[in-house]
Amino acid sequence: MTQRVLFVLTNHDRIGEAGDEKAEATGFHLFEAAMPWVMLTDAGVSVDIVTPKGGKAPIDPTSREGGEIESARFLDDPLVASALENSAALANVEIDSYDALYFPGGYGAMWDLPNDAIVADAVRRFFESKRVLAAVCHGPAALVDVRLSDGNWLVDGRELTCFTDDEERAMNKDDLMPFLLGSRLQDRGARLRSAADFEPAVAISDRLVTGQNPASAAGVGQAMLDLLQS
Repeated sequence: MTQRVLFVLTNHDRIGEAGDEKAEATGFHLFEAAMPWVMLTDAGVSVDIVTPKGGKAPIDPTSREGGEIESARFLDDPLVASALENSAALANVEIDSYDALYFPGGYGAMWDLPNDAIVADAVRRFFESKRVLAAVCHGPAALVDVRLSDGNWLVDGRELTCFTDDEERAMNKDDLMPFLLGSRLQDRGARLRSAADFEPAVAISDRLVTGQNPASAAGVGQAMLDLLQS
């Protein structure tokens, strides 16, 4: 039976409040979605794309830089192109039919992945059913407000990584974020590990996979594949 992975991309398109046309455009990070998508699909895994609310999944324009082959393959796929323009809403998807759940980053994820009850429920269900749960860069924003059925924070005591506070400062985005992701995860009890700024790092805690930054996307994709095949 073909294994299935669900990618959840942000709907949020501004570094700031939605609809603020003066705010810098953002969205999901193209390569963080494209690299694992290529790795999974090349291995015969089926990948579907949704967003929290449905509709357009905006691409962070800065993540188009570099011209990676994987990004081109991702954007050229007709099913991907259709999903990016008019995605299904997470609430309308039967998530129990998927073997893994993945949250690519991009600054938009900092606004609509936390505090979303549907996202939190999906994360909790994947984690407690011991299916693969993965996120990279700002994607772990989907984890920060999730409590397990026993009332504990999902990340409490678990080793993981994310876009670090130092990397945020290096990008001059720390004052623009609704919160600093690394600090918030640590506040929830996470044990953060990290590499030097903008160097790859992947943390695996049981079937939870997290990556530090865009350079970690391939490592996250490989870890997802390894867990799906184990």
